[in-house]
Amino acid sequence: MSKKPLILGIESSCDETAASLITENEEGLPVILSNIVSSQVEVHREFGGVVPELAARSHIEKIDWIVKKAIDESGRKIEEIDAVASTAGPGLVVCLSVGLSFGKAVASAMNKPFIAVNHLEGHALSPKLNSNLNYPYLLLLISGGHSQYLSVQNLGEYKRLGTTIDDALGEAFDKTAKLLGIKFPGGSQIEILAEKGDPQKYKLPKPIFSKGGCNLSFAGLKTAVLKISKTIKSKQDKYDLAASFQKTIEEILYKKTKIAFREFEKINKVNEKAFVIAGGVAANKKIRSMLVDLCKENNYKSIFPPLDLCGDNAAMIALIGLEKFKLKEFNNLDHPVIPRWALDESAYFLKGAGVKL
Repeated sequence: MSKKPLILGIESSCDETAASLITENEEGLPVILSNIVSSQVEVHREFGGVVPELAARSHIEKIDWIVKKAIDESGRKIEEIDAVASTAGPGLVVCLSVGLSFGKAVASAMNKPFIAVNHLEGHALSPKLNSNLNYPYLLLLISGGHSQYLSVQNLGEYKRLGTTIDDALGEAFDKTAKLLGIKFPGGSQIEILAEKGDPQKYKLPKPIFSKGGCNLSFAGLKTAVLKISKTIKSKQDKYDLAASFQKTIEEILYKKTKIAFREFEKINKVNEKAFVIAGGVAANKKIRSMLVDLCKENNYKSIFPPLDLCGDNAAMIALIGLEKFKLKEFNNLDHPVIPRWALDESAYFLKGAGVKL
């Protein structure tokens, strides 16, 4: 029996310090041996958001211990590792530099291959950690920094169908939570508050709802929430605004996803259509439920990563490392940090005031 590859993954693109070891079984499917994630919520809470310098300092303080813990929990030894995969971008430069440098040091010291990973590619392929997923498939990547529809053709091959022209969906959730007085990180709490509110109470805007294909916009919605939040007089008002916001997001994603289905089908002729929803916002149960129903209506199979793999983690980074190790796609130890790193590098930049759709 041939030895299966053992990959160490390291993630430090924002405010999670993470390390993971994965291998594969006899069928060639990935097996997570350990997946350690250390959050920095308490470090940044008093500031209401991530402070890059503090995040980088926390990464430096923790990364050695986190990697050691991941190796210990895997039941394997560091000498058994076949390659090291680290996130190289996109993300905060000072944070990315910590994990990337540490990964390079381990690879160099052990004379093992080094693999620089696109964080977004980790999210894009993360459902492969718990499902047998075939290419091509449609992806909705919704996180704190990214919101886009992509046709995933293969490892390293992506076609962008739509993207946000301003804010990411996760950012809109977090900013709305902050306006409602929810402590950082509050985006995940919106759904809980919404259960107590009336979703019809406030009529909120749906920017570029009827134009722009499956591109997205959340800045105008965020501004409307800001204005209404200044008029709130009771807890019930807060619950109603949260419910109205949640409902508006669901309506936007419902319509834009239907358009994305059509765009995906224009370039892919497949018998079994799969729709993957990944990124931190994919943990929102109401959004999940709505998209599952939409997939049933349109003959798509809905696929989500496990809840604990929706947010930033190193298992998805190790997975890309595993895929690239098998293809012998390695990187030099002078590979730079790439703070802006699109999956579809041929797609034109579509962000900012004055964007024409």
